[in-house]
Amino acid sequence: MLNQMERGEAFRALHQRDGLFVLPNPWDAGSAKMLAALGFEALATTSAGLAFSLGRRDAEGAVSREETLANARSIIEATPLPVAADLENGYGDEPQHCAETIALAAQIGLVGGSIEDASGNAQSPIYPFELAVERIRAAVATARSLPFAFTLVARAENYLHGRPDLDDTIKRLEAYAQAGADVLYAPGLTTREEIQAVVTAVAPHPVNVLVGSPSLRLSLDELAELGVKRVSLGSNLARVAYGAFYQAAEELAGRGSLVATGRAMPFDSINDLFKT
Repeated sequence: MLNQMERGEAFRALHQRDGLFVLPNPWDAGSAKMLAALGFEALATTSAGLAFSLGRRDAEGAVSREETLANARSIIEATPLPVAADLENGYGDEPQHCAETIALAAQIGLVGGSIEDASGNAQSPIYPFELAVERIRAAVATARSLPFAFTLVARAENYLHGRPDLDDTIKRLEAYAQAGADVLYAPGLTTREEIQAVVTAVAPHPVNVLVGSPSLRLSLDELAELGVKRVSLGSNLARVAYGAFYQAAEELAGRGSLVATGRAMPFDSINDLFKT
């Protein structure tokens, strides 16, 4: 518990200091160790990266809460860094499901996690406003009852589900902040104006921005100037890795070419990173 307390305080402190920090997203223990070796100060899981590693599609409820938490535990155990988790919609529609998920997340060693307002229902992809707020309020109550700092992120998912409604997104994020969320996050924002509007609306609460998409053409320095506190990459690093793997295998299968395989990271370099 002392170790978890230390990780929780370290993670919270990253959100309180000046400037922007990068929260990269490993999808397994090996990628977590690589990121730690590069000097990143905290990690966050990726639901899409996990789904891809299991050969499943993302955002279709194909990965269970148990699988998500098992993956998060392997990442936690791989490094001494604080780890937060993508907890999707809390694995249930009702507020108590969100509360239960936060409690289970804390039990395995996580010191942060996000709850989103996407329902998983194609006919009604975003939870109604009042229910969405109650779900965050329930998650916050559980997080605050823990004997260590647990950083709760509330996500407004409009932009990822064909609803680029900035006014509604801001309304939701403001309500989630008032409900007690520590960090606010609206994945899919791509313009300076959208990001600035969100940062201003929920200030002084920290804002997370998803980077790695070609649609977002702002640099980390520019995001920092807008007041963004942290950036995460979602499935981006996993897709970089899978993309390089696929390209090499495609060249091998289609043309019998070994060019791409020759660009692999040296065996000893990887092996040495995984020393215990």
